[in-house]
Formats: sequence, structure tokens, C-alpha cells
Amino acid sequence: MNTTTERPVTPAPRQQDRLITGWAVAGLVLLLPTVVLSWAVVLSGERGTRCLMYGEGCSDIPGWALYAAFALALLAGIVALAWPRGRGTYSRSWTVFVQWGAQLTLGAMILSGA
Repeated sequence: MNTTTERPVTPAPRQQDRLITGWAVAGLVLLLPTVVLSWAVVLSGERGTRCLMYGEGCSDIPGWALYAAFALALLAGIVALAWPRGRGTYSRSWTVFVQWGAQLTLGAMILSGA
């Protein structure tokens, strides 16, 4: 007869906080390179060059949408880092999820202009 009980495999709260902080920092560090590399890919193509030189065939995505996604990613990352550790871990993780979602959406919106 086995008397041991199995515990669910969940990281300790301290480890969860470190993991969330790591993802938030990684998102903030990669935000600007994501934008720069996405624009480099777009502008290196024929359509991007034509848009840049002649103003023809430019993306239909409004500029405010790009700025809003950038601001949301930046703000969510800062909020996730400023949030007190140990409290609201679930909310902090959702903030990082929103940060990465906005950042990936921004990159996709820029790349769709190619």
C-alpha cells in the first residue's frame, strides 16, 4: 500500500515571480528590436521601397494602431515590473501575457505592410 500523496507540480511562488519578471524584462528588451527588424524587412521589399520613395502601395493599417500597440506593450511591461511581487501573481502574469500579445501584434501589423 502506497501512503504517499502526489502533489501537483507547480513552481513555488518565488519562482513564479522570477519567471514573470524574466518574461516582462525579455519583452521590454525585445520591443525595440522587434519594431526595427520588422520595419527593416518591410522596407527591404519592393512594396516597402515603393511606398517609401513614391508613396504608392503603402499599408492600410493606420498609424495610431501601431502606436497604440507599441504603447500597450511598453506600458504592460512596466506595470508587470512595478507590480509588487508576491501579490497578484495571477494578474501580473496576465499583464505579461497582454504585453507579449501587443508586441507580437505590433510586429505582425508592421510585417503585413510588406
